[in-house]
Amino acid sequence: MNRPLVLASIPPLAPAAAAAYAHNAICDCFDNGDETITCEGGFSDGAKAVGVPLRVLDTAGKVLVDGKMSDKSDFTFPKPKVDFRVEFDGGQGHIVTIDGRDIEQ
Repeated sequence: MNRPLVLASIPPLAPAAAAAYAHNAICDCFDNGDETITCEGGFSDGAKAVGVPLRVLDTAGKVLVDGKMSDKSDFTFPKPKVDFRVEFDGGQGHIVTIDGRDIEQ
């Protein structure tokens, strides 16, 4: 018995569209020297990071600070008194992690 072969149809422009939207998350943090840290973020295609989630976690993974990037694509928070890491969540698997020990003035 011959059964029809059914193939999933992908619109011809879908792969090109996906490539056009491909980008990498970029985040950098610096110590302001006044017990605060500022992180700036964006994407490799030049897009801003307005509203992108940014979390500060201790070494056990407990959230110390939970925020979002401002309309200037930055976020300032009090410097934790414990070892920490910053996670910039650019979505779709684009998470940038910065160890607090690597943040300098």
